[in-house]
Amino acid sequence: MIRFSHKGDFSKVTRFLERAKEVVHLGDLDKYGREGVAALASATPVDSGLTASSWYYEIVNRNGSAKIIFYNSNIQNGVPIAIILQYGHGTRNGGWVQGRDYINPAIQPIFDKIANEAWKEVTKL
Repeated sequence: MIRFSHKGDFSKVTRFLERAKEVVHLGDLDKYGREGVAALASATPVDSGLTASSWYYEIVNRNGSAKIIFYNSNIQNGVPIAIILQYGHGTRNGGWVQGRDYINPAIQPIFDKIANEAWKEVTKL
């Protein structure tokens, strides 16, 4: 036989989760979006500067969740230049240009900042 006994309620847990849900407001996401675009632009390898200046973001708020999506609009002949800079690409003569991981190191501090600030807000007394 298994018995389970419970005293009290879950009001503290519920309050904690409600605060966690409301922690990052859309205005904050806009701030983080701008910071992310600046970080990506400064980290993007520069030839003409077009790819670096083509970063933008969108905030999507759907079904009780919000997210920031980063895009780069520099597309040449159907090829997203930011992606081939990141992962590499073949050349016309059969060679290979090695990619350079510049996106992840640029954007990770922004993600860390969001997480840290959200955690501080949730754990406020």
